[in-house]
Amino acid sequence: MTNYYEILEVSREATLGAIRAAYRRLALRYHPDKNPGDQVAEKQFKRVSEAYQVLADTEKRQLYDLYGDAGLVGLEVGGFSGFEEIFNSFGEIFEDFFSYGRSPGAPDQPQPGADLRQRVVLTLEEAAQGLNTSLSVERRVNCSRCGGSGAEPGSRRQTCSRCRGKGQVKQSKGLLKVYNPCPECQGAGAIVNSPCPACQGATMVKEKKQIQVRIPPGVDTGTRLRLRGEGETGTHGAPPGDLYLEICLAPHPIFTRRDQDLYYRARLSFVEAALGTEVKVSTLTSPTSLVIPPGTQPGATFRIPGKGLPGLRSKSRGDLVVVVDLQTPTQLSEQQKRLLEEFLSL
Repeated sequence: MTNYYEILEVSREATLGAIRAAYRRLALRYHPDKNPGDQVAEKQFKRVSEAYQVLADTEKRQLYDLYGDAGLVGLEVGGFSGFEEIFNSFGEIFEDFFSYGRSPGAPDQPQPGADLRQRVVLTLEEAAQGLNTSLSVERRVNCSRCGGSGAEPGSRRQTCSRCRGKGQVKQSKGLLKVYNPCPECQGAGAIVNSPCPACQGATMVKEKKQIQVRIPPGVDTGTRLRLRGEGETGTHGAPPGDLYLEICLAPHPIFTRRDQDLYYRARLSFVEAALGTEVKVSTLTSPTSLVIPPGTQPGATFRIPGKGLPGLRSKSRGDLVVVVDLQTPTQLSEQQKRLLEEFLSL
């Protein structure tokens, strides 16, 4: 007895949805384009198609469950001459797997507007304080003259005779369906005999718009800010896209940033490091004093709390980290040399 349930790898209690899903999965596995010249795959493809032909039909499945193969005698089962006949019989369940391009439908369906991206370069000070600025954004919007139809107001759009208004043409290659934009109407589904002179029939035009933007404190290179609805216009009533601002911080001549902390390098002479001193340290606002204790070694670090950057999503601030660099003199007077030699001999 032929076990159609085993062939489709489903249980006898499987629902119709599970049977359809199993058939699509196995049909994809044994698809001729994936197994060119493989006779075993071709045979298995026909077997799973025969199993689906029986189990997807309520009457045939009941007879098969009651009487096995004998219950199907006299009924049309199997007998497929090739892949094309199988596809013609069950083509509707292959749409998800074996079609490429957009599936057939009305070409004038609403399409959301495209998202836009714009790079914004900030100084470290602007990133720390936040910034109110105006950006010039170029985007496509519906042509105001024709309202986005692409046709001269008062003229008519004629349904494309080649694609019959679908905007696409289909090519079949065995089980595969390939959908391409109609070359006659460029996918619009209609022919415009009198194009709008403002947009040349393109339905959309480019415009520049000044957008007021608030950039919050704490942004860093790589931060993306989303401005809803400031992208390109959607078609046929669909919502517009969004504008994404990609933040980039310009290099700073004094500070190096690491997350919310700022790093500052203080140059000291070896005498200052040995005896200790007090130095003026720059910050993003005003200079501050820092006491360097005696015996400070090269590379030593000192933290000044709260003098770093604010967090983008928190109220806490980072620190200013002062890194000590020792500066070795290159030109010494005779007296300085003598004093150093005396110090070395001690």
